[in-house]
Amino acid sequence: MNRFVTAERALRTAAPHELLDTVSRVLAEEYAAQSVELFLADYGLTVLQPVSQLPRTTAPVSVHNSPAGRAFGAQEPFLEGVRDGAVRVHLPVTVRGDRLGVLSVTMRDREAVRELLGELADVAEVLAHEVLVAERDTDVYLRARRKDRLTLAAEMQWQLLPGRSCSRPEYDLGAQLEPAYAIFGDNFDWSADADRLMLYVTNGMGEGIEASLLTNLAINALRNARRAGIAIDDQAALADQAVYAHYRGRCYLSVLMLDFELATGRVRVVDAGSPQLLRLREGVVERVGFEAQLPLGMFEETDYVAQEFQVEPGDRLVFVSDGVYAVASPKGEAYGDAALARAITSTRLLPAAEVPRAILRELTGHRGQSAPQDDALVVCLDWRGH
Repeated sequence: MNRFVTAERALRTAAPHELLDTVSRVLAEEYAAQSVELFLADYGLTVLQPVSQLPRTTAPVSVHNSPAGRAFGAQEPFLEGVRDGAVRVHLPVTVRGDRLGVLSVTMRDREAVRELLGELADVAEVLAHEVLVAERDTDVYLRARRKDRLTLAAEMQWQLLPGRSCSRPEYDLGAQLEPAYAIFGDNFDWSADADRLMLYVTNGMGEGIEASLLTNLAINALRNARRAGIAIDDQAALADQAVYAHYRGRCYLSVLMLDFELATGRVRVVDAGSPQLLRLREGVVERVGFEAQLPLGMFEETDYVAQEFQVEPGDRLVFVSDGVYAVASPKGEAYGDAALARAITSTRLLPAAEVPRAILRELTGHRGQSAPQDDALVVCLDWRGH
C-alpha cells in the first residue's frame, strides 16, 4: 500500500487525543523518521506551543525567530540541520488557509527528506484537518494552544470565532484579537459559499463576562438570520431585535457587516457602529466611509439599510475596532488614520494572515505599554476576485 495512503488512513482512524502518537508512529514506520514534534500557535500568535502531556517537557518556540516559526510565517517547509548530519524539516500544519501550527520531523538523510518533502507536507495537511475535527471531542489541542490561562470571557470569545485565517481563490483573510488571553467584546465572524462571502466585524460594549455574553447573543442572532438565507440588512434588524429584547437598550453592540459577491466584487454593507475600514489600492491608503446607522440593540425595531461599494482585484481591506484607532499614546495622541495608513503601507508585502499581528505590534509601540486598556481587533482581507 502507498505509504502516504497508510499515513492518511492511520490519522483518519486515530482516536482524537492520539493524533501526535499516531503521526509519530506512522512517520517512523513509513518514512524512517527519528523524532516527531507537533507545535500549535498560541492565542497571541507569539509562540508555538508543544502538544504533549502536562507538565510539558518540550519548551515553546518563538513564532518570530525560530526555524519552526519561519515555516509557520512563510507557510513553506523549512529544513534545519541538526547533529550527526541529520535534518529536521518543519512543515506548516494548515487547513484551508487557517494556520494551526507546525509539524517538526527529524530524519537521518537530507537527500531523502528532499525526495519525501511533498509527501511529508501532505501528511501535515491531513494532520491539520484531523486536529480541527478532533477538537470537537478532546481538549488536548485547545490546551496546547495557550501559554497562559484564559479568562472566562476570553474562553467564550475564542470559542465563538470561525478561525484566525482562511484562503480561497478569490480572497485571503486574516484576523487577530488582543489582549489574546483577556479579550472582552470585540469579535469577527465570516462565512462563505459558492457565490458569497459574509464578514462581520464587531466592537463590543462593556467588560468581562457581560461583554462576552452580549457579543455571543448578537453573533448567534446574526448567524441564525444568515443561515435562514436572509439579506444582510434584515440580518441586522433581526439581531437588533434580539439584543434589544434582552437588554432593553441598556447594552448594545457596534458591527460592520459586509456581503461580498465573489463573481463581481460588489459589496453590500451595513455600518451599525464604530468598526472602521481602510483600503489599500495601488499603494494609496484611504478610509472607506459609510452612512452610520444605530448599533444593534440601542432602540426597539430599528430599520437598517444596506449600502454598496466595489472592491477590485489587488485591493487590501483592513478593518479595525476603536481599540486600535482610538488608542492614545503616553502624550494623549490618538493612533488615528495617519498612523494606521503608515502601518498598512509598511505591511503591504506581508500576507493577509500576518498583517493583523504586525499592525498590533506597531500599536503596542504607540501605546507605550504592553497591556492594552481595551480590546484591539484587526481583520485583513486581500481581494483577488474571479
